[in-house]
Amino acid sequence: MEKTLLIKGKGGLGNRILSAVCGLVFADLTGRAPVIDWRDGSYAPAGENAYPLLFKPPIMQQSETYDDDTSQVSPAIWTGYLARTPQEMIDDFIPDSHSSPIGYRRLCTDLRRLDAPENLAIFWAYLPKFGRLARHMRRDPRFVGRSQAAIIGEYLERYFTPNDRVLSEVGSMEAQLGSPCIGVHIRYTDRKVPLHRIKDTLRKRLRSMPDARIFLATDNSNVQTEMMTEFTGIHHIPKYLAEDGARLHWPSSVAEKVREAENALIDMWLLSRCDHLIYSRHSTFSVTASYLGNMSRTQLDDVDRFSPKIVAKRLIQNYI
Repeated sequence: MEKTLLIKGKGGLGNRILSAVCGLVFADLTGRAPVIDWRDGSYAPAGENAYPLLFKPPIMQQSETYDDDTSQVSPAIWTGYLARTPQEMIDDFIPDSHSSPIGYRRLCTDLRRLDAPENLAIFWAYLPKFGRLARHMRRDPRFVGRSQAAIIGEYLERYFTPNDRVLSEVGSMEAQLGSPCIGVHIRYTDRKVPLHRIKDTLRKRLRSMPDARIFLATDNSNVQTEMMTEFTGIHHIPKYLAEDGARLHWPSSVAEKVREAENALIDMWLLSRCDHLIYSRHSTFSVTASYLGNMSRTQLDDVDRFSPKIVAKRLIQNYI
């Protein structure tokens, strides 16, 4: 029987895309067939896999194929529960691990080894764990001498081509924006980036690019209104934004899940095609956009680049 790696999803689009890329790399390192399972209800109705709805996936195997599989599983905690989501498993088995940076290990196959004997293995992590794969990747000719950004970019191209509606909307808006264009990403619901630094950086960038148009991607309607009041030449796509600033992509959200997930992808892909990107590394949404656009450091204005807390947190989480 072909060995399989089920790659589960939880969290925002940036988190789950980059974590899935990490899982796909691990699948290649271990010779397992990858299957992406995003049935948690954040980006499609609960129980429906959002991955093949949002992307043109080269993975044809369906995640529900394994729901009743009685094979041994790595880690064993998933045995008999393969249809469940990471959120459900945390709630039922390790409820004290919601905020633990290493809690994911109970729900993820051991990344330190490539020879787990079980036919089925589960990969899940809230954030990518390339640091834990570094030792394996240094020994594999497919990855030796390549930057992490180049590897992530390759896997994004292979496994994350958006569906036709997303690509069509991106093409239309990109033609409308033209060049030069400054992309601005502002996450401001459950997590808030420093808005004053975003504005100051945008003003500074506009002094050197006075004719640039601005593409704004945000999850907060008040921030969108505020930015459009203070800056001219701002463009954004029409999408649902909760009036109370509540998080949009969540299992309990009342928004049309697939439609708004597509809108989020349109934002991400448009950010990736801008000449410059103003963002915070605290949000993996914009970090993913930078990988998609193969952006150089000169194209990136990270307002949290010198934040010791955020830089240290991201570095540590990559390895633990």
